[in-house]
Amino acid sequence: MAFVLKPNRRIPHFFLCSHLLETCITFMMILLQRRSVFDALLRCTKPERVWDLYTFACGPSKFGNANPKERLLNEYFRLLGKSSLRASMDMIEDGSFTLENELWRISDLNSNYNLCQTYPFAFMVPKSISDEELLQACSFRAKCRLPVITWCQPGSGAVIARSSQPLVGLMMNMRSNFDEKLVAAFCTQLGANKGERRKLYIADARPRKNALANGAMGGGSESSSNYFQSPIVFFGIDNIHAMRESYSRLRDYLDMHGATSSDGRSSFLRHTGWTWGGGNLSSMSASVSLLGDSGWLIHIQNVLAGAAWIAARVAVESASVLVHCSDGWDRTTQLVSLACLMLDPYYRTFAGFQALVEKDWLAFGHPFSDRVGMPNISGSGNFDFPRQSSSAGSYPSSPVRQSTQSGASQSPSSSHAQNNYSPIFTQWVDSVSQLMRMYPCAFEFSPTFLVDFMDCLLSCRFGNFLCNSEKERQQCAIAEACGCIWAYLTDLRSLASTSHVHCNPFYDPLKYDGPLLPPAASLAPTLWPQFHLRWACPEEAKAADIEVQCRAMRAKYSEMQKEKETTERRVDEISFAMESLSAELLRERRMSWSARESAKRATKEYRALTRAVQSLGCKVNFTTSDVEDAPLETNNNNNNNNSRRRDRQGNNSDVSVSISLMSEENRSENQVGRVCEALCPLRTREGVCRWPEAGCAHLGSQFVGLKTNFDAFDRLSIHESYFKSE
Repeated sequence: MAFVLKPNRRIPHFFLCSHLLETCITFMMILLQRRSVFDALLRCTKPERVWDLYTFACGPSKFGNANPKERLLNEYFRLLGKSSLRASMDMIEDGSFTLENELWRISDLNSNYNLCQTYPFAFMVPKSISDEELLQACSFRAKCRLPVITWCQPGSGAVIARSSQPLVGLMMNMRSNFDEKLVAAFCTQLGANKGERRKLYIADARPRKNALANGAMGGGSESSSNYFQSPIVFFGIDNIHAMRESYSRLRDYLDMHGATSSDGRSSFLRHTGWTWGGGNLSSMSASVSLLGDSGWLIHIQNVLAGAAWIAARVAVESASVLVHCSDGWDRTTQLVSLACLMLDPYYRTFAGFQALVEKDWLAFGHPFSDRVGMPNISGSGNFDFPRQSSSAGSYPSSPVRQSTQSGASQSPSSSHAQNNYSPIFTQWVDSVSQLMRMYPCAFEFSPTFLVDFMDCLLSCRFGNFLCNSEKERQQCAIAEACGCIWAYLTDLRSLASTSHVHCNPFYDPLKYDGPLLPPAASLAPTLWPQFHLRWACPEEAKAADIEVQCRAMRAKYSEMQKEKETTERRVDEISFAMESLSAELLRERRMSWSARESAKRATKEYRALTRAVQSLGCKVNFTTSDVEDAPLETNNNNNNNNSRRRDRQGNNSDVSVSISLMSEENRSENQVGRVCEALCPLRTREGVCRWPEAGCAHLGSQFVGLKTNFDAFDRLSIHESYFKSE
């Protein structure tokens, strides 16, 4: 990101962002307002008070933050095996949340933060330890951070506990019976062997020499003889100052050897001898060694190895582990939360990841304001990313920083006492990404979710990670005044369901429904490309993410599935319509056949009646209410036309029938009449019919005139030979 004006002479100003992106803003020399713009940007990048942060200035957020205390209690209820219960504000106000099971209980001893200001208002302790004993035990631990339970294994009774260092002193001869009793209470009896007690490990995250050095200030580590011969294990994880320097070296390495540096130039065009672009084998080896010299991957490996060791002790041996460092809120939080992530599949879901972060990082007092560099409730923030001046001779800085270090108003580095910034949480999220690389099907969320989660945390848009403890966030009314990062991320996922980029398309909860115990050989970390390389090597960071292609294929498959379902519904509708039409067509055919049979019978009757009437010398007229039919003739064509005309007029027409005498002209045309004239003996010589004055021979027989034509009978020649004698 660079805003550059194009004069001949320019003054560049560089701003280091919290996610390793360095912004360059260049002003013209003649621009008189450049100082005021620079001062305004400086005030925004380094606010003096917590209320000057963006989350307070942007106004109310639609992503409301429900009471985090309720969510913490709900997680405690789940660990105690009482998931059916749900916490409420009434339960918190009247203190009825102090539930228990056979081994553990929830204590409200710190409800007013009088016991420990950096502990949550409620925590889990052994059921056999009273509140009075807890009060006595807390004074033996640094910052009064006494040993409490952060996770318990269902069924077995094994726990992961956390605390700060014991105050044993330089000679390691100070003891506390109450602290020893509290720690011993974690060694519950094994389920199979009632007489055998559970083994307890005490894991000290510090190097051994650092633990001994803390003894000079009253701290130190436990003595195995005072805690039931519990083994003391030192993980050798360095302190926050070493992590800060390592992260600074990593930033310089990425800026120096990335595809695009903070000055906008490619590394292939700058300092050829120090980059791979020169084609020098020694330069390639030197650049690789610089990444190793930063120590970042070594620190990640130490955290992973320590968490895997804790998870293995709990899962394999059903042992309990007490973890602490100096104050118990940096390295301790990294180890216990990562071990819980390996042991409990619930924490590898969206809801579980939120519960894990809120429990082990927020509730138990990781100082986010100090570590991220934001102002806290007591004063301003002191974020000052160190320049590695102490190692400038052996480790080169980028040319941009070399040019700005001399002219910048900021000091090259700050002392450990003045600068408490350290990427502890970033380091833990990086460790989570390494686990996701080893077990790509064990997590519901994707690496993209972790990247967006870190960006939201560092953007100051939400208040979840402000201040240094739960007590400070309550004093600042963070939950009521600021938006919630979890509600925002949930809203993003709700728009696309499982096809969202935050969802892991390879997630298989049935396959990974137990603990993750990575072997030591697999704990070799690599640089997290989606986070560390997205600015220095954007194309390489995208190429390393195979989830993009898989998600595109899954989205295409989902679209095709929807089209298939739509087509199947359409086919079902068409099939149903065809069946209905076929049934209706069958009914129509039956009705048509019945109508044709009725029409045939009616036609026969009609023709018989017509011949009978016309034989009487009459004509028949059929008249409807719409159209009057023409007179019916003896011609067959006329009958067919009349039949079709009746069909067109419909069944609802009114039909009237009239019979009248035919005229002489029509009679001559009448075929039946001509037969009567030829055969009827009752006609006059003039050919006039005597009917109705005289009877008609035709009326007596269907054979016209044959029955009464006596002259014809007289003319017949009848021979006697026709008849035989009986």
